Amino acid sequence: MNASEQTNLFIWIRQFHVDLSADQISLINLYVDELLEWNRKINLTGLSSKEDIIKELVVDSMIPSPFLPDNGPYLDVGSGAGFPGIPLVICKPRVEAHLIEANAKRADFLRHIIRLTNLHQIRVINKRIEQASGELDPAGYPFITARALASFPQTLRWCGPHLAPGGLFVNFQGSAFKELLEGCSNLIREYQLVLYKKISY
Repeated sequence: MNASEQTNLFIWIRQFHVDLSADQISLINLYVDELLEWNRKINLTGLSSKEDIIKELVVDSMIPSPFLPDNGPYLDVGSGAGFPGIPLVICKPRVEAHLIEANAKRADFLRHIIRLTNLHQIRVINKRIEQASGELDPAGYPFITARALASFPQTLRWCGPHLAPGGLFVNFQGSAFKELLEGCSNLIREYQLVLYKKISY
């Protein structure tokens, strides 16, 4: 990451009250460089510019971090190339993360990133969420994330049962989020959820 990219990252992320150390910036740099390298061989992201990946994926992933616990178990469902799971673990190095990714090649990439960055508090589960219950924390998770996983109702059905009482479910949506909430009111009541915070970005 050159000086300009680092400056832009600091500017973008500080708007959302996220402060990163030099070591955290270095891990992000390593992660994004490796993502670009692997993306030449397998489809990890449609973005090909490092700046676009940082702005549209890395920063996007870190925005919820000030509202999330600093430690304890964490579940990311449908991790893909590691968004938001990897950036959030870089922000929250004491969490114990379970990343669920059904695609074998993407799961291999995530394991490679864990080895490369020494983020050994992350475990990759190469299964669909419906098949992974035996490997998940039976007490549920204090926070769960899902980004570009499925329709909002289906995402709720997959993630809701694994959320611990009082936990936070973070979902990334577009401008029609209010309508989505209204359309899923029965599911939201079923899983005893309430809207805690909406962050526009």
